[in-house]
Amino acid sequence: MTKHTLVVLVEDRPGVLNRVASLIRRRNFNIDSIAVGHSELPGLSRMTIVVDGDTTAVEQVRKQLDKLIEVVKVTDISLGRIISRELALIKVHTTTATRSEIMQIVDIFRAKIVDVATDSMTIEATGDEEKIDSLYSLLRRFGIKELARTGRIALPRGEGVSE
Repeated sequence: MTKHTLVVLVEDRPGVLNRVASLIRRRNFNIDSIAVGHSELPGLSRMTIVVDGDTTAVEQVRKQLDKLIEVVKVTDISLGRIISRELALIKVHTTTATRSEIMQIVDIFRAKIVDVATDSMTIEATGDEEKIDSLYSLLRRFGIKELARTGRIALPRGEGVSE
């Protein structure tokens, strides 16, 4: 079992997300993450779906997604060179004593403090899943009040671009 990243270009209409998610569910796949937003093409949205499964089973899902009327294009970009990112908002419990240490950790991870209250800070972090997981692990000892993560968004790398 490996994680596969599917990029699905769909018509921007009500119910499309439900039909795509239902098709994947019927095939007994667990969706690790799904992110949907506008694409560069008017009237089309880009879905980035991460699922766990063997290549043959994921290929079957890809082919079935391709048969949905609202689906314009499905690509499994897992095996290619990709750029992937995730966004996280992490609200951490703070005290006067811990505030500067938290700020140092945030700085090391090139994250941003987007809100400060008397007993908490909200941090915005972007990066790959490992970076977000590492930041979360370091901040957990201060007490996480709330966490919101987008899940993976990804695009294939351009031709001639080095890693």
